[in-house]
Formats: sequence, structure tokens, C-alpha cells
Amino acid sequence: MSGKENLTKRQGRSNRPNRRERPQIAAPAYIKRKVPFYEYLDEEGLVKLEEQADWLIQEIGFEFRDDEKALAIWKAVGADVDGTRVKLPTGMARDLCKTAPSQFTQHARNPAKSVEIGGNNQVYAPVYGSPFVRDLEGGRRYGTMEDHEKLVKICNSLDSLHHTGLVICEPCDVPVSKRHLDMVYNQLVYNDKPFLGAITEMSRAQDSVDLAKAVFGEDFMQDHCVIMGNVNTNSPLLIDKVVTQAAQVYCGAGQGLIAAPFILGGAMGPVTTAAAIAQALAEAMMVCAFTQLIRPGAPFVLGNFLSSMSLKSGAPTFGMPEPVMSNFVIGQLARRLGVPLRCGGSLTASKLPDAQSASESADSMMSTVLGGAHFVLHAAGWLEGGLVTSYEKMVQDTDRLGGYQRLMGGLPMDDNALARSAYEEVEPAGHFLGCSHTMANYETAFYDSALSDSENVEQWEEKGGKDSAQRAYERWNQILKDYEQPPLDQGIHEALIETMTKRKAELPDAWY
Repeated sequence: MSGKENLTKRQGRSNRPNRRERPQIAAPAYIKRKVPFYEYLDEEGLVKLEEQADWLIQEIGFEFRDDEKALAIWKAVGADVDGTRVKLPTGMARDLCKTAPSQFTQHARNPAKSVEIGGNNQVYAPVYGSPFVRDLEGGRRYGTMEDHEKLVKICNSLDSLHHTGLVICEPCDVPVSKRHLDMVYNQLVYNDKPFLGAITEMSRAQDSVDLAKAVFGEDFMQDHCVIMGNVNTNSPLLIDKVVTQAAQVYCGAGQGLIAAPFILGGAMGPVTTAAAIAQALAEAMMVCAFTQLIRPGAPFVLGNFLSSMSLKSGAPTFGMPEPVMSNFVIGQLARRLGVPLRCGGSLTASKLPDAQSASESADSMMSTVLGGAHFVLHAAGWLEGGLVTSYEKMVQDTDRLGGYQRLMGGLPMDDNALARSAYEEVEPAGHFLGCSHTMANYETAFYDSALSDSENVEQWEEKGGKDSAQRAYERWNQILKDYEQPPLDQGIHEALIETMTKRKAELPDAWY
């Protein structure tokens, strides 16, 4: 938690007498997990799912469309390619996946904020891809580049977000052909955490890599991951050119790729959860195998985004038991495959940052955390099934992420934690409020929520009787007021602007 965040909280509680200033504790760049993974499925069940995934790859096959180069790559390694249908013998995909690293570093512009993805680590990133934004004052509206810049600044300032994604909202006031350049620029200038690049066209992926080179340097990027693409397979069983060409650009440049099948049970996959999980594993394995053909050792993150849906209306549902189960099980399968895992985070179908959004997001996020996701996209800010980025929910969710960070740190069991000295000082039927052990630990003993109100009702009413959304509105506005742009060498900034300006001049305005 930053000093400014502490200052904001102290100002909001100025009526507390004799409150000592809380210490400024540097937040970690990512979570180092110290608790076990939740093992939901037994060995027999896991083997059945793996066999189902192998059967899909060998007997049903996958469509690779609109990319002749991808088909040629598969043919060159002996895959069964019939038109655009690709089948692999059992075990081939899994063998190709073995060169993908089980853990890798994504380097940030600020080295202190670089993250480790994989192993026993967790990294949280905000909502991605929403065309709309919402806040208490402006309501629901199309996102703009101004919104994108503000959200980048907010995310860079929130310590419990370790990564800032890319499309925190879709800036709909800038032509589609050029907006990726401005979004990557925002990430490189107003943010010094790791981020993602564009993927919607091969040229946009290349533009993203080129902008990163202007800041990190081409030599450094030869052997260090600084940017990744995040792609979705076109479920069921279709891997289109967006995926294969993004892999060629990012992995070909020594960078990383995240591939997440997006499966609505009963629509893009069978209605049964077990079949959908196996399909997700097969689709992601095929993409992983392809990335390793492009460059063995290229960083890869296996994704899972399985959602149930209302079979009455066809609308996706979130925080339901079936997706929760999938988060647990896909974590087990990814660990057996030996690759990092990406899952969704604080997901909800709610239209407002209300009780529904809180409960659905909590259930979804808890299973993601316990199930072992290494990279959590949509960890904060998601509303309305992903159509909306909420300013208020961004800070509400991030406040809870700090709690998960404490949870994943495990339960200390040292001498201080067992507190024998306190029992020696406090008599039976006494209290521990003023004892030496309490005074030495009270500032850091419990997670201190920046948003939750635990005062008595009279104090709450005296401060205006504000609900969680109103407090969140004030918090994100204060964050923007306090924001300080991270330093960037002037020469590097000029090279970045030159690269972006030159590329924009080459592109016509296009809105599709």
C-alpha cells in the first residue's frame, strides 16, 4: 500500500484521537504463494480429462483457418493436415508443450515491478476489453481515450494490481486502426508495471512489439519478455489467424502469449462441465504446441474462461458453481502439463457495483486464487459480463485483492505469531489491548481495508452515511489527484513518440 493511500485513509479518519501514523510498507510486485493449491479432482478424473483432450486432438482435430503459414508449419512437423483441419497423434501436443517454461519473468519498465508468472506466484491484472465504462457521475457510456489514460493511471497507482493489461477499456473515440498505438503508449508512459500488447491484427501486434522496443531496446527483448499478447481461441475447436499470427509476432520476437478458450457451456462447448474443461485444455494445448514450433522456450500461459449460461435466455452467468469447479480443475491440469495458468477474476453479470457484483465476484475470484491461477486477468473493474469497466468496482475489487494477498502469504508460525510473551504479561480475565506484544504488532496485525467502513453508525452518519460505491468514487478521484507520472528518459520518450507518429501517418482511419 502506498504512502498516498495511507494518507487518504488517515485524512478520512481524522476524528480518531491519538492515532499513530501507520508505517509505509512497500507492496510486493506480485504474490508469492505460501499456501497449498486446492486439489478438487482425484487422479482418475484428471486422467479421464487428459484422455478426452488427447482424443479431441487426435480424432476430431482443430481448424486452423486463414493462415497458410500456420498450416505449413504443422505439415513440416508431420501433423495430419487435411485442408484446414489439423490432427496430431496422441502425445505430440503434450511433447511440444514441454519446452514452454513453467515460470518466467515479465520485465516491467521499473525493474522493481517486474513479475514472476508461474511456479508459486500470482499476478493480478485489471478488466480487459470492455467497450463501455461506468462511474457514479458519468453513468454508463462508451469508453474514450481519456478514460483509458485515467484507468492506466489508477491501475498503476493501485498496489494490489501487479499488471495493467492493455484494453482496460476500449477507447471508442479513436479509429480502430490507430487506437492500439495510443493504448500501448499510455501503458509505456503513464505506467511502469508490466502490460500486454494488441492482437486483433498481425500488424497491430507488430506495432506493439515495435513500441516496446523503443523503450526496452531490441537487444534486451531478444532474451527477456517485456510484452505479451492475450488471445482467445474461437471455440469450439477453431484457432484462427488472430491467434496464429499473434503467436508468430510475439513468440517470434522472444515475447509471450496467453491463450484462453472462451467457452459458454451449451454454446461454444458441451453443456456438461467436464467436457468443456477437457475442450479448454485441448484448445489451449494446441496453441501452446504451436507457439513452441515458432520458438521453443517462448513464454506461454494456458488460459481458461469457462462460463455457465442461462439456458432460458442464453445470457452468460458468473460466480456460479460450474465455472468455480472449472477453475479448480484447470489449475490441476495446468500444473500437470507444466505451464502457467491464466483464469478470470472478479467476474459478475451485475450492472452495478452492488451486492450481486460483490457475491459473484467473490466466488469467482476465490476459486481462481485457491485453484492456482498464476495470471489473473479481469481481477478488478469487471461489470455486466465484461461489457463495462467500472471505476468504482476497480477500486472495490482491488481493496479485496489486498486481502487475497494476505491470505496467500500463509499463516506465520514463528515465536512472535504464537505470542507467548503476551500471555506472560496479561493476567487471566485481563485484556491484550495495551500489552507490549499488541503495541509491537497492531499496525500490521490485520489487513487494513481502504474502503470497508467499520465505524459505529453515528460516526458513519456524521461522515455522510456513504455506501461502498460512494466511498469508491471518492477514492479513485483522489488517486488521480495524487497521481505522479513515473519517470521516463526524455530520449526514450522522444523515440517512442517518433515510432508512434510515423506509424500513425502510414495508417488510414478505419472504424472496424
